[in-house]
Amino acid sequence: METRQFQIKGMGCAACATTIETALQKTAGIQTAQVNYAAAQLRVEFDGSQINPEALQQVVATAGYEAIPLMGSDRQAQLQAQEREEAQALRTLSHQVWLAGVLSGVLVIGSLPMMLGVDIPFIAHWWHSPWLQWALTTPIMFWSGQYFFVSAWKSLRRRRADMNTLVALGTGVAYGYSIFVTLFRAQFIAWGIPTDVYFEVAAVIITLILLGRSLEARAKKGMAAAIRQLVGLQVKMARVFRGEETVDIPVEQVQVGDRLLIRPGEKIPVDGEIIEGTSTLDESLVTGESLPVEKTVGDRLIGSTLNKTGRLILKATHVGEDTVLANIIRLVQEAQGSKAPIQKVADQVTAWFVPAVLVIALVTFSFWAIAGDLPRAIATTVSVLVIACPCALGLATPTSIMVGTGIGARHGILIKDAESLELAAHLTTIVLDKTGTLTQGKPSVTNYLSLIDEAQLWAWAGSVEQSSEHPLGEAIFRHATDKGHSILPLADFQSFTGKGVQAQINHQTIHIGTAQWLTTLGIDTTSLQAQAIAWQNEAKTVIWVAIEGQLAGLIALADQLKPTSPQVVKRLQKLGLKVILLTGDNPRTAEAIANQVGITQVQAEVHPDQKSAVVQNLQTAGEMVAMVGDGINDAPALAQANVGIAIGTGTDVAIAASDLTLISGDLTGILSAIKLSRATLRNIKQNLFFAFVYNVASIPIAAGILSTWGIFLNPMIAGAAMAFSSVSVVTNALRLKGVTRNL
Repeated sequence: METRQFQIKGMGCAACATTIETALQKTAGIQTAQVNYAAAQLRVEFDGSQINPEALQQVVATAGYEAIPLMGSDRQAQLQAQEREEAQALRTLSHQVWLAGVLSGVLVIGSLPMMLGVDIPFIAHWWHSPWLQWALTTPIMFWSGQYFFVSAWKSLRRRRADMNTLVALGTGVAYGYSIFVTLFRAQFIAWGIPTDVYFEVAAVIITLILLGRSLEARAKKGMAAAIRQLVGLQVKMARVFRGEETVDIPVEQVQVGDRLLIRPGEKIPVDGEIIEGTSTLDESLVTGESLPVEKTVGDRLIGSTLNKTGRLILKATHVGEDTVLANIIRLVQEAQGSKAPIQKVADQVTAWFVPAVLVIALVTFSFWAIAGDLPRAIATTVSVLVIACPCALGLATPTSIMVGTGIGARHGILIKDAESLELAAHLTTIVLDKTGTLTQGKPSVTNYLSLIDEAQLWAWAGSVEQSSEHPLGEAIFRHATDKGHSILPLADFQSFTGKGVQAQINHQTIHIGTAQWLTTLGIDTTSLQAQAIAWQNEAKTVIWVAIEGQLAGLIALADQLKPTSPQVVKRLQKLGLKVILLTGDNPRTAEAIANQVGITQVQAEVHPDQKSAVVQNLQTAGEMVAMVGDGINDAPALAQANVGIAIGTGTDVAIAASDLTLISGDLTGILSAIKLSRATLRNIKQNLFFAFVYNVASIPIAAGILSTWGIFLNPMIAGAAMAFSSVSVVTNALRLKGVTRNL
C-alpha cells in the first residue's frame, strides 16, 4: 500500500469533504481516503498496482474539486501558497457579505409598506417598486449567492441534497416567482393570483447564511494554522561533513548516515545520534519540559530541538518524513481530519427534508390543478416552497454559536468552531498536561537554607548566576533581584556543562552546582544531605552553594503549581468528570504534583505520539475526552481529543491545534467552557425544535390542508411566517446572555 497527500481546492463546506471521500472510497484500489477540511488536505492509502496518483486526482476532479500533490520538499511553499489563496477567498467572501448586507437592508426598508400593509411617509412609492427590488436582488443572487446554486447543482448531479440545495431551492423559487409576477403582473391579476413579490426574502436568506459561511471560513483558517506552524519549525539547512570539510545543504538532501556539525545556539536539523561532543539541549519542543537536558556521545537527538551550549557532531538516523517532528505533523493532520462522533441534527433533517418538500409541492400543485383551480395550484405551491425555505434551520446553530462564542471571548475563552462547543457538553474525561498547564511552566525558588548570612548568600549566588543561560540559574538570579539583594561584579566566570558554574567575587571563589561536582572539588556536603534528600523527595531540584571551599547553603527550585489548579481539579471531579495527569516528566515529579492537586490517575514519561495514543485509547473505551495542554508536544493529543483546550500562555502551535483556548492561562476557564457548552447546546436544540416544528406545522397549512374551512396561506403570509420563525430562533439565541451571565 502507498500513502499520498494532496492539497484540495474548491471545498466550501464540510459536506464537500464527505463528497470527495465517498467518490474515492467507491474507486477500486483505494484502501482509505480521509479529507481534512480544516487544512484542505486529502490523505489516501491505495494499492499502487491498481491505481496511480494521477487517477486519484481525476476521481477528485470528476467530483468537482482539484487535488494537488503535496510533496515533502515543497510542503512549506505549497502551504504558503494555499494560505494566500484562502486569504484571497476570505476577502472575496467578506465583500460578498457586505454587498448582500447593504442591498438587503435597502430591500427590507423598501418592502415595509407592502409587508405591513400601511404607507410609511419617509418611504417613497418607487422605493418598493418590484423593478427596483429585482435590480437590487439580482447581484445578491448571481454574485454573493452563486456558491449555493453551484453547490446545489453539483449535489443534484450526484443525486444528493444538503443545506445548499435547500437554500438554492427556497431562494430560487422566491426569486423566480417574483420575476414572473413583475413581468406578467396584469395576467396574474386577471387569473386572480396574488401579485406580491418575494425578492427581499431571497436576498435576506442568502445574506444571513453567507454571514455564517464567513464565520466558518475564519475558524477554518485558524485551525489550518497548526499544520503551517509545525511545518515552519522544521530546519531549512544543515551543515554536513564532506570528507573533512563542511558544506551547507538543504535539509531535504540529508541522508541517513551523514555526519552533521551542530554549533551552540543552532537547531538540530534531523533526528540523529551524537558521535562527538557534549552539550545541553532545549527539548521542550517534544517533551514540554522547560529545563535543558544534558546530552553526550551515544545519546539520541530530535530534529528541531535547540542545542544550547556545546559543539556536537551528529550522525543522521532519521530524515524527511521519518523524523519525530514530521510524525507530530502527521498525527495532528490525521486527528484534525477525523470525523466527530456527533452528527448535526440539521444535516440529519435535511437528508429527507428536501425530497419531502419537493414531493409535497408536487402533490399540492397536482391536487389543485386537477381540481381545476390553476391559480390556487400556483399560489399554494409557491407558499409551500417559500415557507419551507430553511432559513430557521440554517440559523438555528450559527446564531447560538455566535452568541456563545461572544460570551466565551468576554470570559477569556476562544472557541474555534461549533463542533467543539457542542462536544464539550458531553465530556467524561479531562486529561491535563503538567508543565505550563497545572504548573507555572518555569522553575522558581521554593526553599533555601543558608549556613552564612542570608543576604550574603543571595547577593553572591545572584551575582554569579547573572551570567548563566541555564533556567535554574536564571531563576536564582531573578529571585535575588526580586528580593532586592545587591548584584556584585564578577571575575573569571566559568560554566561546566552538567555540573555548575564558578566565579570570583572580591577574590573569593564561589561554586554553585550539583552535590557530586562539589564533592569532586573536595567540598564536604554531608551536613546538608538530609535536607537535600527531603526536598528532592518533593520533586524539587537542589542547587548547592560553596564559598572558598566551604559549604554555604542549599537552594531548592521547582516548577510551582498555578494557584487555581487544586480548586479546578476538585470542581471538575465534583462535576463527575474523570481527571488524568499526562506528562513527559519523570514519575516522581508527576506523582508529587498529582498529590498536591488531588489527581489519582497519573501517566508519566509519555512522549508526544504516546500522548495521542493515550487519548485515542480512552476514546476507544467510550470516553469523551478533553485534552488540556500548552506545548508543541501536546499538539497531537490536542488534535486527537474530542475537545482540545490550549493554554493561551503556551505555544502558538498548541493554540492552533486546539478547539478552545484559555487566553489568560487560568484553568478556571475549563469550568466556564463546560458550563457555556452545556447552555449553548440546550439553546441549539431549542432552536432546532422551533425550526423543525415550524416547518412540520406550516407546510401542510401552506399546501391547503385547512381549505375545508376556507383557510389558505398566500405566499406573502408564508414569507412573513418564514421570517417570524427566524426571528424566534434569533431571539431564543440571545437568551444565552442571561443564562451564562455567571460563568
